[in-house]
Amino acid sequence: MAQKKRRLFCEMSPLFFALSTQKEVIKRKFQDLRSEAVFAGQRQEGRLPNVVSKQNLPLIKRAKGIDIRLQENKAVNIRLACSAITGIVIHPGELFSFWRMVGKTTPEKGYKDGRILRYGHLQPGIGGGLCNLSNVIHRLVLHSPLEVVEFHSHSDALAPDHGERIPFSSGTSVSYNYIDYRFRNNTDQDVQLLVWCDEETLYGELRSEYQFPQFFELVEENHHFHKEGDKYYRVSQIYKRAVDRQTGETTQMQLVLDNHSEVMFDYQLIPKESIR
Repeated sequence: MAQKKRRLFCEMSPLFFALSTQKEVIKRKFQDLRSEAVFAGQRQEGRLPNVVSKQNLPLIKRAKGIDIRLQENKAVNIRLACSAITGIVIHPGELFSFWRMVGKTTPEKGYKDGRILRYGHLQPGIGGGLCNLSNVIHRLVLHSPLEVVEFHSHSDALAPDHGERIPFSSGTSVSYNYIDYRFRNNTDQDVQLLVWCDEETLYGELRSEYQFPQFFELVEENHHFHKEGDKYYRVSQIYKRAVDRQTGETTQMQLVLDNHSEVMFDYQLIPKESIR
């Protein structure tokens, strides 16, 4: 007989979860105090002249089984977080931290219940949906020479994709403050992060003082769905490719994610030809 999986302390009750979370929050604050890292904190209204990369993402996801109220709340949350981040300049050697810019999401700040992923289940939670914002930032950074320092992946299969498959259309997890998204400016010039929304779309731009000698692309290989037991998973390998602007030659192929994401939508929506 298979041994029953032992529950973690934080899974035993909401109180224990809150205590475990607070312990991790305090631990991260203490680690940052001891760290020699210099965190970015300067924001400016003027934009740096060169566009390194641009991304956008629909604010509201409309599909079968999705709670539109939580989607509308997510849009509120993202707009609030954008206002805390946009314009940040990251000087050479500095570290960008998502949570040091956004701060704790609370109802007093205007944050609402959105969708969060906890222990493999989607459920309402204050500030839910900010993973969409951190994901847009991650895609901007992957299309640049900047160095990702902290990245946490959650399911890259939260809903079926419409149109051409986009690597990292989701899948960047954040939770205050110990599950952070961080990158370092390892170049010799300032870079600037801009994020904003209109009614339906979240936009992001990464800018610099002048053009880098390379541009960057995401390449996905071996994409398919695979059944394991009674669950399905999206499987692929995602690479960051660096291309020399002058010669057009590939100078580096870096594996950034060996994707193995549990499908979180109706299995009937998986294209049959994609299942192996």
